[in-house]
Parts: sequence; structure tokens; C-alpha cells
Amino acid sequence: MNWRQRYHLRLYFRNSLWILSALSIVAALIAVSQLSRYELAAGSVSAIGTESMRAIMSTIAGSTFTLVVLVSSALLLAVQLAGAQLTPRIIAMVYRSPYMKSAFAVFVFIFTFSAALLLRIGDSTPRVASYVAAYGFLLCLVLFIFFIDNVGKMLRPSSAVREVAKLGRTVIRASYPVHLKADAAPPLPIKKITAAEPRTVLSTVDGAVLAFDMIGLVNLAQRYDCVIELVPEVGQFVAVGDPLFRVYGGRGGLSDTVLRNSIAKGSERTLEQDPLFAFRILVDIASKALSPAINDPTTAVLALDQIHHLLRDVGKRHLGDGRASDKNGGIRLVYRRPNWEDFVQLATTEIRHYGRDSIQVQRRLRAMVEDLIETLPPRRAPILKDEMALLTSSTKRTFHDLADQALAETGDLQGIGGSYDELDN
Repeated sequence: MNWRQRYHLRLYFRNSLWILSALSIVAALIAVSQLSRYELAAGSVSAIGTESMRAIMSTIAGSTFTLVVLVSSALLLAVQLAGAQLTPRIIAMVYRSPYMKSAFAVFVFIFTFSAALLLRIGDSTPRVASYVAAYGFLLCLVLFIFFIDNVGKMLRPSSAVREVAKLGRTVIRASYPVHLKADAAPPLPIKKITAAEPRTVLSTVDGAVLAFDMIGLVNLAQRYDCVIELVPEVGQFVAVGDPLFRVYGGRGGLSDTVLRNSIAKGSERTLEQDPLFAFRILVDIASKALSPAINDPTTAVLALDQIHHLLRDVGKRHLGDGRASDKNGGIRLVYRRPNWEDFVQLATTEIRHYGRDSIQVQRRLRAMVEDLIETLPPRRAPILKDEMALLTSSTKRTFHDLADQALAETGDLQGIGGSYDELDN
């Protein structure tokens, strides 16, 4: 199994709700079989009559199946509402929730266990197995209450943007582990690394680039004594016939198939190697909140709260030069990655455009930019100052009243309502 297949398999398991539930069916059947054998050998028999036990198990099985159907319907409805009100790109987060998977698996386990036990009730009733089914049903009721409470809270705008930001911080710190200390030299262009004519490897499958095997590509380049250039950036859509790799130099023998198996593509971007995608989701939530159909600038401010702290985290880190070397220090892999300007433009441009009529959004954007200029290293300031000039220009075009202009040109971390008055000593 190659790297691409392993990656897609891990991604499929991580995003699937049904796998753990399917395994719970097998576990329930095995548990009923083993418990029944043990109780038959030990002579463990319940004092409840067989007809009464059949009625109890039938009620438990029917009620648990109703819970499974109800939870499935509620989850699908909540996902649809979240996709419509926030952004469709948040749906995958719901199916990744370990709590959701575990709770659903318990429901399916108890249903299967009680149904299987019902079939095994003959002249006597297993005592321990019946206790497992009965108390398991009570556990299902508790989990159902927590399930509904958890889904309702998770899909609120404040919880959704906070969860996206949490995942974003994780991928940012994994992608950029080194803090920014000094100005780094600009990356060497390909022509200065190698003068060889490249061999181009084309894509044979459509899809967005999800991730690539950096270590594997470096090892391949070292083994075949070449330099590999990954043409698309993670998150970029690639069509059939688009260039995937350019191979410079080498002894020959490096097949196109091996290179294609070092990159994973899919129908939708993921967060694993794509820190820009977290910003994309938050910006989409803010943009939809600012649409005339919804008109909810407070949700946009909630998204800006998280964008602000993610930008600060990115701005304090060394974003790399898109080069990977082998153990001997020779450059073997060249790839594209977002720079500071990409992060700032994605985080601000659309929200500034769609929120130009909202004083609340204008003030929160300005407070974010002012804080980043003040707290980040000086080399991060030019693009932020440009953004500040664009904010001022947008404010003057939108608000003709001088009092509104003055209000919009005052930064406020709460949008409207925050105070910057100095505290009395």
C-alpha cells in the first residue's frame, strides 16, 4: 500500500460515522454469544419469566432503534442548518467528532445486543445479559440527552468558529514549528538550484490537493539524484492534464506513478497540511453572516475574534521557504506554501468588502490590524499598513456623515461597545 492509499484510508476512517457503529454490531453479537455460553455453563438464570423478559427485551430493542433513527434525523437536520447558516465546509467537523461517533456506536450496540438476546430467550432467561441490556438502555437515554445538548451547542456560531480556530492553531503549529527570529533570506529560484531541463509529470485525476508526502519525496529525490518540484500548492484544484511535478536532473528510473502516489487529492480541502483552509472557513462564516439575507454582523465579529488570534500566531512564526533538503544538506524538494501576504489578504479582503456598511465590522477589523501592527515583528507591518489604508478609504466612501466616519475609524475589539479609556490609577 503506497502513501496516497494510506492517507486516503486514514482520512476515510476519520471522517466516517458508520465504521465504529458497524464494528459495534459485530461486538454486540459476539458479546451476546459469549455471555449466553457462560451463563448456560454457570447455570445463571434470571428470576423474571421468559414471557416478561421477551416483552422487556422487545421494548428495549424497539426503543433503542427509535433512538438511532431519531439521532440520525436530528444530526442530518442540524448539519443542513449549519451548512446553510454558517458554511458547508463545517459539515466534516461534525462527523469527525469522537463523541458523536462513540454515542452513535453505543446506541447501535445496545439495539443489536437486545435484539440478539431476544432471539436467545428459550425456556430460561440469561440473568447477566438481561442486566447488560437493561442498564445499557439507561445509558443510551443519558447519552441521548447529552447528544442533543452537544449538537445544539457545537453548531452555535460561537462554538463553531472556536472549534475551527482550535483546529487551525493545531495545523499552524505543525506546519510552522519555528518562531520568527530574524529576517530570512529569500528562497533560491529553481534556476540557481539546478540548470537541468525539467521532466513534467501530469495529473491523471481531478481534485483538490489535500497533502503530500514530503519525507517520501525527499527520499525519492535523493535516491535518484534529482530535484523534485511540486507544482500545485496544497488546497489548489488540479484538473486532468495539469502539471503535478517537475523533475530536474537525475539518473532516470523515477516513474511517474511513484510520484503521483506521493500526493493525495480529493473533492474537498482538509486541514491536515492546509493552514489557509482554517482562515477560508472562518472568512466564509463571516461573509455569509454579512450577506443581506442573514445580516448578522455580530457573527462576523465572532469570526474576526478567531481570525485575529490565528493571524497573530502565524505572524510570529517562520513561514519557511518551500525547500526541503536531504541529510547531506542538498535541496531535493521545492514546493509552494502561503506567505504572510496570502494570510492577511484572505483574512481581511472579503470581510472588508462585505462588511463595508457595518460600523461594527469596520471597527473590529481596524482593531485587529492595529493590534497586529503593534504586536508582530516589524517585517510583518507593510501589508498591515496597506490594509489599514484600504479600511480608511472604504470608510470614507461608505459613511458620508463625519460622525459615522469618526466612529468607524476607531478600533474596537468588541465591534461596538468596547472602551479604550485609560484606567484611573
